[in-house]
Amino acid sequence: MNSIERFNNRVNYYLKYRPSYPAKIIDILKEEIGFNETFDIADIGSGTGLLSKLFVNLGNIVYGVEPNDEMREAAEKIFSENYNFISIKGTAENTTLANECVDLITAAQSFHWFNTEQAKNEFKRILRKNGYVVIIFNVRKNNTPFMKAYNNLQENMNSDYKQVRLENVKRKHISEFFNGKKFIERHLENSQELDFPSLKGRLLSCSYVPLTGQENKRVIKELKSIFDKYNKKNKVTIEYQTKIYIGKLH
Repeated sequence: MNSIERFNNRVNYYLKYRPSYPAKIIDILKEEIGFNETFDIADIGSGTGLLSKLFVNLGNIVYGVEPNDEMREAAEKIFSENYNFISIKGTAENTTLANECVDLITAAQSFHWFNTEQAKNEFKRILRKNGYVVIIFNVRKNNTPFMKAYNNLQENMNSDYKQVRLENVKRKHISEFFNGKKFIERHLENSQELDFPSLKGRLLSCSYVPLTGQENKRVIKELKSIFDKYNKKNKVTIEYQTKIYIGKLH
């Protein structure tokens, strides 16, 4: 299955159970690059619009560039009344946007799917002079007994998790993308408090988790065991570090 099709049949899980992005991202962009509501933005791999929402609500023009039809159509429904969200069927390597049309490019939870050299050339093409690229990841922590058990479940899954996990993206890959130039790195705390149905939905939103079959049954059974062991008042907390990288390509 190619990267575009990986999230087929997962849109509802993604909409309901994926973590949002901290609103403080806006404060960081204001502080670091003078961001304001006049910036035009291309959100690459925009999915259901989890990050786009922050900018749409401020009044920025946001081009949501998403190759997966189901994800893109979900975002179109969410932003159906927002004139400033423009849905685009495109990829990081071929956004279909005009030359020098945006001030800011964002890529939230999507950078690891890119052909980075092709994406870099495309980003240079669509960015205006002095434009910025912002790469964002919600990275799961490994700091509590529950988080260690939850992460271990995914490590030991019969899937391609080890090939596609975010941990494969190292700081050196970010540096290489920015051509070795100085870039800004900031971290924020983020978390989700979930009951078991929500925890199950969160896991099934991941492209490497089987939706049916014996492996699905095994994984969900183990997930329930982990939840039963570590829940407090019928809730567990997935903790994230939101990593933000801000740089220029020109």
